[in-house]
Amino acid sequence: MVEQVLMDKWLFFYKYMRSPKQIGSVTPSSRFLASKLVSPIAWDEVKAVAELGAGTGAVTRFIRQANRGRAVTLLFEQDPLLRSKLGQHYPEAICCPDAAHMRQELERNGIPQLDAVISGLPFYNFTEQWRERLLEEIHSVLKPGGQFIAFQYSLQMKRALQQKFVLEKIAFVPWNVPPAFVYVCRKK
Repeated sequence: MVEQVLMDKWLFFYKYMRSPKQIGSVTPSSRFLASKLVSPIAWDEVKAVAELGAGTGAVTRFIRQANRGRAVTLLFEQDPLLRSKLGQHYPEAICCPDAAHMRQELERNGIPQLDAVISGLPFYNFTEQWRERLLEEIHSVLKPGGQFIAFQYSLQMKRALQQKFVLEKIAFVPWNVPPAFVYVCRKK
């Protein structure tokens, strides 16, 4: 397990060096951040959940633990190598290439709506137009009252998230590299 974590960190760092705007961080999310992302969700009530920017699965491990196989899990990861590794480590999940096409993936898999979306996407690295498109896609796939939980490394997304969602809470996670803010939002 320790070897796998080290390999994941090196792979993540390598991918970051090749494409920093897409990856967004030099290292995978810490267990403290992953725990903070999954804890607001009432897992006993969840039928379908998605993780955006699943990377090496640092948060996915915590989703699997909390979910206990009850809910359908979709993992979105653009990088083909990372997506392939996710498919190997999480065969129970549906691995998808592009969060901008979540509606199509839900339709393809017979999933009407999502109860929750957990995101590690570096929204502020994207153009304003692309951010808006992703937020609209997330909003459209969530059921009424569904949760959108995202982490960012600054508070710059606060206004954009408040325009689309009810922003219930922002938590600071200092034990992550870099430290992160977790936005807990709900669909209006």
